[in-house]
Amino acid sequence: MFVTELDRAVAFYAELLGWTVAVQDLDAALLTCPDGFQLYLRARGPRARRSIGHVGVQYLIWTAPSQSELDRCEQVLRRQSGQVTRSTFDGFIIIEGRGPDNAPILIAHPGPQEAPRHQVMQRIYLW
Repeated sequence: MFVTELDRAVAFYAELLGWTVAVQDLDAALLTCPDGFQLYLRARGPRARRSIGHVGVQYLIWTAPSQSELDRCEQVLRRQSGQVTRSTFDGFIIIEGRGPDNAPILIAHPGPQEAPRHQVMQRIYLW
């Protein structure tokens, strides 16, 4: 994921996801979790632009392992952005907020294994 300020993004995503910074240099960092997921962050500088609606990753969705973890993530997002919403769809809860570079972030609970998805969320068509 390209970011404008590496240190700010590393601190935010490490706290939000509860992941570990495996390696970091001046322009990039790798965050990892025990389940084997990885997130690379690469600094692009303050003039970098983010274009919603263009080809590429437009938003990130994670599954919180528990209700308490979902609540914790919601608090982290609320500290970052005033644009945080909580919604319920098909038996699961979605928290939506924005990251440090205004990227939409969604966190769901429970995951698709416990609450199968039966339709595409209409919300994704609004971006």
